[in-house]
Amino acid sequence: MDKDQQKTPFLTKLIEYANSDIVSHDVPGHKLGRIGNDLEDYVGEKTFRLDANAPRGLDNLNRPTGVIKEASELMADAFDAEQAYFLTGGTTLGILAMIMSTVRAKEKIIMPRNVHKSAINALIFSGAVPIFVQPHIDPELGIANHLEVSEVKKAIEAHPDAKCVFAINPTYFGAISDLKTIVELAHENNMIVMCDEAHGSHLGFSDRLPLSAMQAGADLSSCSLHKTLGSLTQSSILLVNSENVDHLRLRSTINMLQSTSPSSLLMASLDASRKTFCMEGEERLSKLIDMANDTRKRINKIPHLKALDKDYFKMLGSFGYDETKLIIKVSNLGINGFEAYRELADIHHVQMELAETHLILAVLSIGTRQEDLDALVDALQIISDKYSGQKLMPIKPKVRYTFPEVFTRPREAYHAPKKYMPLTDAAGEIAGESVMIYPPGIPIVIPGEIISEDIINELDFYKKNGSTILSDTESGFIKVIDKTEWIKWEKIYEDE
Repeated sequence: MDKDQQKTPFLTKLIEYANSDIVSHDVPGHKLGRIGNDLEDYVGEKTFRLDANAPRGLDNLNRPTGVIKEASELMADAFDAEQAYFLTGGTTLGILAMIMSTVRAKEKIIMPRNVHKSAINALIFSGAVPIFVQPHIDPELGIANHLEVSEVKKAIEAHPDAKCVFAINPTYFGAISDLKTIVELAHENNMIVMCDEAHGSHLGFSDRLPLSAMQAGADLSSCSLHKTLGSLTQSSILLVNSENVDHLRLRSTINMLQSTSPSSLLMASLDASRKTFCMEGEERLSKLIDMANDTRKRINKIPHLKALDKDYFKMLGSFGYDETKLIIKVSNLGINGFEAYRELADIHHVQMELAETHLILAVLSIGTRQEDLDALVDALQIISDKYSGQKLMPIKPKVRYTFPEVFTRPREAYHAPKKYMPLTDAAGEIAGESVMIYPPGIPIVIPGEIISEDIINELDFYKKNGSTILSDTESGFIKVIDKTEWIKWEKIYEDE
C-alpha cells in the first residue's frame, strides 16, 4: 500500500457537512433529520444528518472529482487494484456492470453453473451466450464447490472465441479454485477474467487466507465489503486491474445501473471499513481464523456433528479454503439443515447464514466474538443431546448432481412468449424465469433451460422444508416458454 490508509476523505467531509449549520433546501426530504419519525427516534438524528445527497464539497458518485475520487483511489490501493468503483447497489450491480461492459449480444462467456442470479440477469441484459462449466460437486454434502482447471481448459479450447472467463472466489461455502492458473489460461487465449468476490473481500488482507482475485491477476472483481469487511448492507466495490478493460464503457455501464441519488451512509461505510482493514485486518483475521479452527475442534467432539475444515476441501480437490466460513454437517443426527437452522434461531437465538439438506453455514468476520462462537457450540450440544437419544437414521435424500440442459440463451428465453403452468406438470418444458433458493440465490433453473423431474422434486423438497423460493410466479406455478407462439420453436419443428 502506497497511500495513507489512515485517511477517510469521504467520511471526514460528510461528518464536517453534518456538523455544519447548513440550511437544507435540497433533497432528501427529511432535511437532515428535521422531519421526525419512528426510525429517527430509534437511530438518532445523526444518522439522518449523514444522509446527505451530493451537496457542494461531497462530490458526485457518477462523476467523482473530489473526495469520492480520493476515497476510491485509497480503496484501489488497499486492494492491489488499478481502479476501484464505489457501488451502492451491492455486488449485484458490480456483476451486472462487469458482464454488460465486456460481453455483447451473442458473444460467449465461460462460467460455472453455480453462479449467483445476478450473473444470469447480466446474461439477459447483455444477450451473451453462457458456456457453463460444471463445478465440482461434493458427494457427501451435495453442494457445488470449486472449478477444476481441466474443465476450464476444455471450455477454452472448445470455445476459443469466448470473450471472458467468470469465476467465483470463494464459493458461498468457502471453496477456492486455482484462480491464478485459470487467469493464466484465459490470458494466454486473450480472454478477460472477472470474479464474483461477494464472499471474498477479506482474502487479500491475510497471508493465512487464499489469494484475492487481484492478487491472482484477474482483470475485474466485484466485492461485497458489507458481507465480510463490515460496511453497511448493500455497499460494495468493483475493482479493475487490467489494460484490457474499457474503462469508459465500464463507467458508462455502472452509471446506467446505479442510482443518481446514492446513499452517502453506504459510501461512508466503505471508506471506514477500508481503513479498519488496512490498519487492523491482518491481526484481527489471524485471531478470527484461530477462533474458527478451535470452534471446529469443539464441534467435532459433539456426537453426530461434523465441522468441515480446510483439509476436507483439499481432499476433494479444492485449491484452498476460506477458513472464516464454518460449515457444520448435521444430517447424521437424523435431521436436515433446515430443521437445525430453525431450532438454532427460534429456541437458542443463534442466527446462521443458511441451511442446506445436510448442513448449516456460519459466515464469520472480525465482528465475530468468542462468546458468539461459544453460544453456537452450546446450542449445538443441546441439539445433539436431544436428537442423539432418539437414534434417528442419518438423512440421505436424493441429491441432484447435474445441472439442467440448456436449450437457448437466457435473453432469448426472457423475451420469448410465456405461459404459466403448475410446476408439477412442467417436466420437459423450457423455463421462462429463474427459480432459486435464497440464500444463497443460486438458480436451480434459469430462462432457457429444460425443466426436469429432478428439478421439480428438488423444489418440492425445499418448499416442504420452509426455504424461501424466489421466482416471478406464485407458489406451485412456473413460467415457461409458450412453444405454440414461439417462432423459434416453429422453425425447429419445420426443420425436423
